[in-house]
Amino acid sequence: MLSFIVKRIVFAILTLVVASAVAFILVHLSGSTPGGVALGQSATPEQVHDYNVAMGWYDPWIVQYANWVGQVLHGDLGVSLIDGRSIADDIGKRLPVTAALAVFGTLLSAVLGIAMGVAAAVRGGVVDRAITVVSGILLSLPAFWVGVLLVFVFSVKGRMLPATGFVPFQNDPASWARSLVLPVLTIALTAAAGIARQTRASMAESLTQEHIRMLRAVGTPTSRIIYVHALRGASLPILASIAIQFIVLFGGSAIIEVLFALPGIGQAMQAAVGNADLPLVQALVLVATLVVVVVNLALELLTLALDPKLRAS
Repeated sequence: MLSFIVKRIVFAILTLVVASAVAFILVHLSGSTPGGVALGQSATPEQVHDYNVAMGWYDPWIVQYANWVGQVLHGDLGVSLIDGRSIADDIGKRLPVTAALAVFGTLLSAVLGIAMGVAAAVRGGVVDRAITVVSGILLSLPAFWVGVLLVFVFSVKGRMLPATGFVPFQNDPASWARSLVLPVLTIALTAAAGIARQTRASMAESLTQEHIRMLRAVGTPTSRIIYVHALRGASLPILASIAIQFIVLFGGSAIIEVLFALPGIGQAMQAAVGNADLPLVQALVLVATLVVVVVNLALELLTLALDPKLRAS
């Protein structure tokens, strides 16, 4: 087991290196330069050239990459070419916003999806067909349109929740929670459908296993069979589906953040790409990759803990 963990950690580090190198190369192939972005169109070619020289832009790529990695390892992600702000500080302020969206959205979608999937697999018949239809509709709806509909119902008509904006937790916890309700609900409704379908398929297979039939034969309570034995047997693919949803929500939150005016990582990435803020793009790609790697590593370790066959091998 120890060797498995070591191998996975090494693989995670290699993934970070490869992803950061690819981002570094793509930034240099984009056609933009730090001087051109930072100084703007009013700068002369000589001024742009001098700025790039000062930044080491014309050094060999391997030298620039090694210098950048060294800075990152010391906690220095550089500064924005647009406004000169510290990228590490900016990401530190934005990361909790995106993390809250992804965590709460994943948790709510997991609860809804598992409940729907278990009900469809256990009840069958009309309930199964109804849940299948509902999940199909939710899967076909873009998150943006779901968000617009929720804003219309709960903000424009109901005037119960704010349509846009974000309040930091330390300023007002109640307002912070209210500002996250609609974005999290938007995420959860669209993500729950995929988890529901995976849960239904896994539970339907788990309920046909031999040990489940034996538990029924000896009179084990139905609720214990469903929610303890069958659900545990179906847990691995369900957990994988939930982990994938978290990764998708964390990396694909730009639309939701823009719709609800939330200052998160997704909104920052959209602005960084639009403004050709090269250091910020590199840093955001690194942070997103780190989150994906950590979640995948946690999923593999959790799978190892839940599956006796993997532990034995």
